[in-house]
Amino acid sequence: MKPTATARTPVDRRPFDDTNAKGILIAGVDEAGRGPLAGPVVVAAVVLNPQQPVDGLDDSKKLSEARREKLFPLIIERALAYCVVVVERDEIDRINIFQATMTGMSRAVAGLTPAAVEAWVDGNHLPKDLPCPGRAIIGGDALVPAISAASILAKVTRDRLMMAMDTEHPGYGFAAHKGYSTPEHLAALKRLGPCPQHRHSFAPVRLLLDQGELF
Repeated sequence: MKPTATARTPVDRRPFDDTNAKGILIAGVDEAGRGPLAGPVVVAAVVLNPQQPVDGLDDSKKLSEARREKLFPLIIERALAYCVVVVERDEIDRINIFQATMTGMSRAVAGLTPAAVEAWVDGNHLPKDLPCPGRAIIGGDALVPAISAASILAKVTRDRLMMAMDTEHPGYGFAAHKGYSTPEHLAALKRLGPCPQHRHSFAPVRLLLDQGELF
């Protein structure tokens, strides 16, 4: 299933300032898990507190696992607001991964208390049903601290879920590759067939299902 064609949000080149120095509640929004063959996509929204900064924020992919785990509780403790949303595999298959990600972003922003006045989203698309004005920022997870914080919450949450999934569905190596299409994962998928957490709408999984290799 291919994502529904959607016009890209025009690139916004205004300066970035999410410090809330003027009392404006700006949420950073990011996701983890769009590309894997298995498991959920996780979205986080974070409003940082300028009075309690978190040092060392960056794109979660640039940080070590140990560093992400250290930053995770600091973000939760010091943020003015945060919300983490898990969009499960069945919903991904039902509406496709792009729409599932956009839906998760809208839910995460809507779940913030206090509510955000504006949401800054990593990437070049904005959900159509955001509960507040939004701004798409390409590479925002490395440019905007609030988006960096969101990327860390999303990544750590999803990694923990995938490690638990490794216990529930042994043999696939979920704890190591987190569901991504590594050679080891593809070999296990071919050997064992899909498990209930594999995304049926993704080509390597769908091919096995079409061939009748059902779990």
